[in-house]
Amino acid sequence: MPARFPIDRVASLLVVVAVHAAALYGLWAHRLIPTPLEAASLFVDFIAPPAPEKLEQPKRPPSPPKLQPRERPQSRQLIAETPVIAPTDYVAPPPPPKPVPVIEAPPMPLPAGPVTMASELSVACPERSAPPYPAQSRRLGETGIVVLRVELSETGHVAVAKVQSSSGYVRLDEAALAAVRTWRCTPSTRNGQAVRAVALQPFNFVLQ
Repeated sequence: MPARFPIDRVASLLVVVAVHAAALYGLWAHRLIPTPLEAASLFVDFIAPPAPEKLEQPKRPPSPPKLQPRERPQSRQLIAETPVIAPTDYVAPPPPPKPVPVIEAPPMPLPAGPVTMASELSVACPERSAPPYPAQSRRLGETGIVVLRVELSETGHVAVAKVQSSSGYVRLDEAALAAVRTWRCTPSTRNGQAVRAVALQPFNFVLQ
């Protein structure tokens, strides 16, 4: 037959349960135990402590550079070297110089009028003859010096002749003019061009 559960144990168990129930009711009545609605859930987060800051170690000053022993400068001899050109090497000739433009000056305008000769007309006239002495002037004993102003053309011919200074006798002056008109002279030049010229020619009529 199965063993019977002891009655005294059941009675003591009920007594314990009743005591606990009375205690819980008393606590609840005095609000010492909150209701399930009034109870709040508390959540606890474990925060890890901050990592300790690393202390920067002071930088050591750089060590001074080691002084190297100075080398004594050695004397050097400068030698000028020129490239050796073999006789068979081709050397290009230098380029020809650029032509310098020649600026021609404009021709100078020639002065107007004939050129005045510095000497007597007879010096420039290879073909000349002395004037004949008028016969009547010889009989009358007329003497004197006549000065003629003569203008030559570009070809050396006498273009104009007139008395610059009279001898005092018309016959002597006319004889001098007639003679000088037959002269052939070398034309004067200016800048390489033949030009008209003016010269004085004296004639001295003297009875011998």
